[in-house]
Amino acid sequence: MKILVVLAHPNPASFNGAIAQTVVQTLTADGHEVRFHDLYAQGFDPVLTAAEIRKDAVLPPLVAQHIADLVAADGIVIVHPSWWGQPPAILKGWLDRVLRLDIAYHLPGPAGSGTPQGLLRAAAAVVFTTSNTPPLREIDLYGDPLQNIWENCIFRVCGVTRFFRKNFAVIAMSTPAQRQLWLDEVVKIIRGSFTP
Repeated sequence: MKILVVLAHPNPASFNGAIAQTVVQTLTADGHEVRFHDLYAQGFDPVLTAAEIRKDAVLPPLVAQHIADLVAADGIVIVHPSWWGQPPAILKGWLDRVLRLDIAYHLPGPAGSGTPQGLLRAAAAVVFTTSNTPPLREIDLYGDPLQNIWENCIFRVCGVTRFFRKNFAVIAMSTPAQRQLWLDEVVKIIRGSFTP
């Protein structure tokens, strides 16, 4: 399978970086073809310009490559921290620029109206997030906004039918032993989501 892996964390030595490395190593060991994009390392510009919104826009080569990898993907893995209950701005900009109308989804009604129809070929998506908010407080106070954003507002709209998200917390208080247990869980989740 072709799997797209996207990392959105400014520090490659972070636990997010370790998750992404574990994902890529596991997928590669299992014989999958991996396309890995570290948005910060690539200097991905998150700003969507007015000119780029047009359907016939000439896209920068890096954006065009990300789109090509997304369209070709049989599966998608996203890794990012939770900042203010949202993905980092660079990842939000990636969504704006890469999940384009008539590439990731289609609006069948006149003038771009109607119920979205997903166009992505990926059958499954996995999102790994990290946070420093204890899980019970996250649910009680905020209702887990990232679950709704990724599952319903993004992947369901784009036609990805199987979705799984795992949040690891509390990162700031975790020990190396706890982090290793989490990375072992990442391996199991990836192998359970993408069959070689």
